[in-house]
Amino acid sequence: MEKVDAHQHFWKFDPIRDNWITEDMEVIRHDFLPHDLRPLLDANGLNSCIAVQADQSENETNFLLSLATENDFIKGVVGWIDLCADTIHEQLEHYSQFPKLKGFRHILQAEPIEFILKPEFQRGISALQLYGFTYDILIYPQHLSVTLDLIGGSNEQKFILDHLAKPNIKNGTSATWASDLKKLASHKNVFCKLSGMVTEADHKAWTKEDIYPYMDKALEFFGPERLLFGSDWPVCQLAASYGQVCDLMNDYLDRLTIHEQELIWGKNATLFYNL
Repeated sequence: MEKVDAHQHFWKFDPIRDNWITEDMEVIRHDFLPHDLRPLLDANGLNSCIAVQADQSENETNFLLSLATENDFIKGVVGWIDLCADTIHEQLEHYSQFPKLKGFRHILQAEPIEFILKPEFQRGISALQLYGFTYDILIYPQHLSVTLDLIGGSNEQKFILDHLAKPNIKNGTSATWASDLKKLASHKNVFCKLSGMVTEADHKAWTKEDIYPYMDKALEFFGPERLLFGSDWPVCQLAASYGQVCDLMNDYLDRLTIHEQELIWGKNATLFYNL
């Protein structure tokens, strides 16, 4: 079975640039590079990965592309670009020359909700489809309803929701998370990553029973045809090892047919990101 980790990160740790990695996150306050990930992929039966931006700069995009060029198992990159720039078409034309650059992401979870509705941002999102790029949606539950307005403007642009919109698994998510997620899933051009869940649960005491109800909702709403596995390594190490994240997924997917497992483990990633 072809298995793809559709969501992981690389960085050379910089305490100023990476100030979101606070001192209580000591386990991830250092470099994480392809030679660190490859043994973990091999040990857990994964064949390849998608490297996703963690810094909002074009330097980050170029850094990830250089790693992908040097390491064949990195099959795709989700980079960053200034989607609000007047020169968005020129920038997208430039990045179209890199076959491993599959799409872009903006860290919307750090923005005020109204940012999503800025005309400049929506214009940038609309431009992606013209160049065949995907868009990763990184938000919190409170952003979901406004994100629906963004999605509603395009039936062709390929979107994917990261981390199930980060429901508060530890303390119980908002009352509207499930209903808003269902509305988002009604748009067939939106996929969803089963990723980033352990870090939304109790880092020291989470159980699969805490997390599976959220995966149940994702499976119900998106179906196995629009779900992808992502480890969120190395961020996942705040709460779980790479192997524990894979074991969590293996145990959950064991209830599905082999075909459905193949979709979630790899075939959907290949389709969505055109690997």
